[in-house]
Amino acid sequence: MRDTNLLQLALGIVPPWTVTSSEFDAAARRLDIHIDFAAGSRFTCPSCGAANCPAHDTEQMSWRHLNFFQHQAYLHARVPRVRCAGCGVKKVSVPWAREGGGFTLLFEALIMALVSAMPVNAVARLVGEHDTRLWRVIHHYVERARVRTDLSAVTRVAIDETAARRGHNYITLFVDIDQARVVFATEGKDAETVAAFADDLTAHGGDPDAVAEVCIDMSPAFIKGTADNLPKAAVTFDKFHAVKIINHAVDQVRRTERKVHPLLAGTRYLWLRNPDNLSERQRAIFDDLPMRHLKTARAYRIRLAFQEFYAQSSTAAGAAFLKRWYFWATHSHLPPIIDAARTVKRHWDGILRWFHSKIANGLIEGINSLVQAAKAKARGYRSIRNLTAMVYLLVGKLDINPAA
Repeated sequence: MRDTNLLQLALGIVPPWTVTSSEFDAAARRLDIHIDFAAGSRFTCPSCGAANCPAHDTEQMSWRHLNFFQHQAYLHARVPRVRCAGCGVKKVSVPWAREGGGFTLLFEALIMALVSAMPVNAVARLVGEHDTRLWRVIHHYVERARVRTDLSAVTRVAIDETAARRGHNYITLFVDIDQARVVFATEGKDAETVAAFADDLTAHGGDPDAVAEVCIDMSPAFIKGTADNLPKAAVTFDKFHAVKIINHAVDQVRRTERKVHPLLAGTRYLWLRNPDNLSERQRAIFDDLPMRHLKTARAYRIRLAFQEFYAQSSTAAGAAFLKRWYFWATHSHLPPIIDAARTVKRHWDGILRWFHSKIANGLIEGINSLVQAAKAKARGYRSIRNLTAMVYLLVGKLDINPAA
């Protein structure tokens, strides 16, 4: 079998295309494969699908293909423009590459598989291409997959922000709780992000009025954005965020008391853990503290009691428990605890909603950790657009099939 016939079979090239020659340069570690079509060949119009269109002229083009063993491989072909009676002169599409791409479909499939598991910079070094070219491929397939995304079944959403880079740059993630996937990501963390989500939901077959449950933190921006753009949604305030508010109050009490009780220095994380989670060393330190005389210890007991709220059996039991806890906290004579309790009071209904919805942002926190881990491995993503694309690729459960 001639080498051209073998390459034609390996590449899946079908008439009117044919492999005409190949050149192998061992020193340059490169294989060049030339493809052409016979004179008089007819093509299908890429616009209307009309058959038997004659070639008008041609343009020489090249594409990077999968490596031949350790050697880079390139395809070269004359790509014709055809004369269509209805559409005029149109450039045909070749079966091995997409329009405007500098790589073959199989090479792009390799790129997409690699960037799902490795930082883009590392993939660029591995395949010997500049990462800018790889980002173009990523954006193309992510955006193409998002166009096809069906959000008609989205009814329960968790919303949270994640840091895009150092400083005050954020993107907000919208997670379909039932499918455990990011369905929308956008720059910022204000009320407009929820408006953008509602628009995107509508564009993908969803209905903002069909969103029945939303889990958010106590951000005024998210509260307003939800009320304005997801009007039928009942709000559950994230229980981890609620506990975090009480934790912060405990630490404020400790910081103030440390000035008169130096033994509290270096004990911050003892007060933020539950007793069962302390190590033996931490337990020994904890047991040596004069618990009966420390304001921080009182604040800590109030924190532990607040966690018991989520163990109540019903909304009614939870409401009764929370009332007792609120009275205790507001009569504690500990200003940070009192302020935290009043914050809970202002968000009373959304906190109690947990007993009905049983949703929390634990899912989205897990997704955030995956995003941040990928960002750390990549040492950042240079732009919000790049980060957003990786969010969709890693945790969007998109239907990406470059070779299709």
